[in-house]
Amino acid sequence: MTSAQTPLAILQDTYGFDAFRGEQAAVIDAAMAGRDALVLMPTGAGKSVCYQIPMLARTGVGIVISPLIALMQDQVHALREQGVAADFLNSSLPAEEQRAVVDRLRSGRTQLLYIAPERLLQPRTLDELATLTIALIAIDEAHCVSQWGHDFRQDYLGLHVLTEHFPGVPRMALTATADARTREEIVTRLELNDPARFVASFDRPNIRYRVSPKLDPKRQLEHFLKGHEQEAGIVYCMSRKKVEDTARWLSESGHVALPYHAGLPADVRSEHQQRFLREDAVIMVATIAFGMGIDKPDVRFVVHLDLPKSMEAYYQETGRAGRDGMAAETLLLFGLQDVVRLRQMVDESESGEERKREERRKLDALLGWCEITTCRRRALLAYFGEQPQADCGNCDICLHPPETFDATVAAQKLLSCVFRTGQRFGAAHVIDVLRGSATDKIRQHHHEELSTFGIGDELDAKGWRSVLRQLLVQGYLEADASRFGALVLTPRAKPLLRGDEQLVLRRDAVAPKSAKASSSGKRSAGSVEHTISAAEQPLWEALRNCRRELADEAGVPPYVIFHDSTLLEMLQHRPESQAEMLALNGVGQTKLERFGDAFLEVLKGAQHEGAAP
Repeated sequence: MTSAQTPLAILQDTYGFDAFRGEQAAVIDAAMAGRDALVLMPTGAGKSVCYQIPMLARTGVGIVISPLIALMQDQVHALREQGVAADFLNSSLPAEEQRAVVDRLRSGRTQLLYIAPERLLQPRTLDELATLTIALIAIDEAHCVSQWGHDFRQDYLGLHVLTEHFPGVPRMALTATADARTREEIVTRLELNDPARFVASFDRPNIRYRVSPKLDPKRQLEHFLKGHEQEAGIVYCMSRKKVEDTARWLSESGHVALPYHAGLPADVRSEHQQRFLREDAVIMVATIAFGMGIDKPDVRFVVHLDLPKSMEAYYQETGRAGRDGMAAETLLLFGLQDVVRLRQMVDESESGEERKREERRKLDALLGWCEITTCRRRALLAYFGEQPQADCGNCDICLHPPETFDATVAAQKLLSCVFRTGQRFGAAHVIDVLRGSATDKIRQHHHEELSTFGIGDELDAKGWRSVLRQLLVQGYLEADASRFGALVLTPRAKPLLRGDEQLVLRRDAVAPKSAKASSSGKRSAGSVEHTISAAEQPLWEALRNCRRELADEAGVPPYVIFHDSTLLEMLQHRPESQAEMLALNGVGQTKLERFGDAFLEVLKGAQHEGAAP
């Protein structure tokens, strides 16, 4: 199957956009020329356009390898609504429907096929595809091939056979998250042939990053959500129990909150995922089992109640917010227990020493980033090799610079207390000794007789936990996993104890009030920036209701009909004809024919109401 249209014409007619963004045109040019490519683009930058359009413009069928069933289904639904003949093959399809998909492939009726790597690698699938003309093979979420990446998938290791089975067919490996080492591993393991390399900026300027010490997680989450009422979001927790407890508490507090983790029955996970995709203001409380490939553009916030394992994981998970380019916010809560627990998990893992060293490096980078006192976005981008020249003005540190204090004496007291207690105890006991608490454990070990007993009354327990956490992060202390988290001095502690260096730490404070994006009505989506006034609110809701009804009829999530950014353009420009509607971003010819009249009717009704006496 081939198209007489150019890539730009396909973008305009099928996708409804006037021009390519960023590196999209260059990536598509490489694919059209038959070159392999490695494409690094942040979530929301339009990676799917980079492979979908050349698949539609080149001769043959496009093959998209994707690790998640949910992503395949969403992408195929969206493509079909745009008039593209797309199919998917995975274990969710009954045998009869799988045969129907194969029949459509053989007869040339399918333009794009999404397929799971384990299905693709079956000999009968490879043999079947070898009989077809293949336009392009895209390997999405390509970081899954890297054993140094944060989301390694065993099935991806077999994808090097594509070189042998489909010689001359260009391949495109795409990911949103990969450091330099992971990029090289992608190229090597997939055996890409002298690929064109495209590394777009990792910056997501529409996302506001916030990090706060974990003081009272429920109260902090409740405070944060006051700025995000009636909005969709994700709350990540480390354990399944915490997921269920948090979802239950949020539901009892009046939110629509659903749990998601690998221990739930498959039908429950599927139901919760579909509700999250199709309803407007659902909060998904989840472990990291949820998220990769979730193609929901209007996630307005992502909260981490526990630390992720690396900067890559954090970036990937927060990147699920604001895919539509509109304002979104993240919050990461972290505490002393997170630092100790994650380091213990690395130390106790069965990985080889080289792997453990890499995991420690990644965790230390994340912990250091949490504690910084300079622009958070600049440091995040620097981790991925970018060097922005100015502060962002849209992170917690830029908006509310943290207070710092000379912590030299406090740190000396704490380190001395660790030493005097024999480097055999955890944080709670050391802090009790410092504060002079008369606990049974202190009396049992006669620690009330130590010179460090009671010398730390200038700080409360939270203050000492903050100092201790920062000393752990900066490498003055370690928690010994083999002795249940006992605190141990490192060589770096000696100069500080001797008074040869000064230490400045940040003073923890309750996070400032979140910006209330939804209630202020401020919306930003690339070229779309509009404030929804009280007078416009009824029309805004009418447009959303129209979209919801059309989505229910079609059996797809509302954003498959139109993104919020397109509805905002309708609200701002008030088109009165199909030609004016077609000029809006996100309105292609097929969607205009299917849905244009319904939205024009809503807009027309609003004009009549406005003209009524």
